[in-house]
Amino acid sequence: MTMKQLLDSGAHFGHQTRRWNPKMKRFIFTDRNGIYIIDLQQTLTYIDKAYEFVKETVAHGGTILFVGTKKQAQESIADEATRVGMPYVNQRWLGGMLTNFTTVHKRLLRLKELESMEQTGGFEGRTKKEILMLTREKTKLERTLGGIRDMAKVPSAVWIVDTNKEHLAVSEARKLNIPVVAILDTNCDPDLVDYPIPGNDDAIRSAALLTRVVASAVAEGLQARAGRSNDAEAKPDASAEPLAEWEQELLAQSATADGITEGGPEAPREAVAEADSKLAEAPADVADAEKQA
Repeated sequence: MTMKQLLDSGAHFGHQTRRWNPKMKRFIFTDRNGIYIIDLQQTLTYIDKAYEFVKETVAHGGTILFVGTKKQAQESIADEATRVGMPYVNQRWLGGMLTNFTTVHKRLLRLKELESMEQTGGFEGRTKKEILMLTREKTKLERTLGGIRDMAKVPSAVWIVDTNKEHLAVSEARKLNIPVVAILDTNCDPDLVDYPIPGNDDAIRSAALLTRVVASAVAEGLQARAGRSNDAEAKPDASAEPLAEWEQELLAQSATADGITEGGPEAPREAVAEADSKLAEAPADVADAEKQA
């Protein structure tokens, strides 16, 4: 990850100065034309910490739940989570999805039951009204729970885009002591996040880039877990679960799809100079247009 990638994605743009959380002050470099500019040097540092945490969590058999229901994040959340075989929520967060997972799991079993009925001819012999009701039920369950259909237990950690919008997910994770990894925009509360990444959570490119970084950490963790699995006969490691066959296949796919480049960050002053030039080209109202309130 480089400073230029962050700048190109617009990760440095915060909210307007009148809409901010004072607790975010330490992550703000300056303000330009009434818009806060996030310190991307800190962003790079926190990306490294979050990346290492996610990688180690997955390497030891953990799962990461990707959460992002706002329009700007829905596509990248689904694409990146699917790429590395992790569960995701990109439509609507159902209350109790973590704290009442037993009930949610029953709904997942119902979804699989309906899918099995449809595939094996279980709908045959029923009235049109019954088939319509069953189809609607399946569609509704797919829309709300499709991303977590294979999640057998609560996740080891959650990745969240926009902690304000996903406050229910944050609250439930904290109640269960599940670590929260999230983008911190200038209107967020850093006290609620265990592994923060200061950045723009409203721009599509920024959310997609940071979500891809987390997915890449997951992919690296899966590779590490695969290595440990290969050595299990010589030296068993009870803390790491072996890779499932579908996870082995995902490794090959993610290795080619992973386009995050490695490289040292640029000097922070140079980065801010680039940010200034971008702001000069785009008036305050244009820059603020990227911020979807």
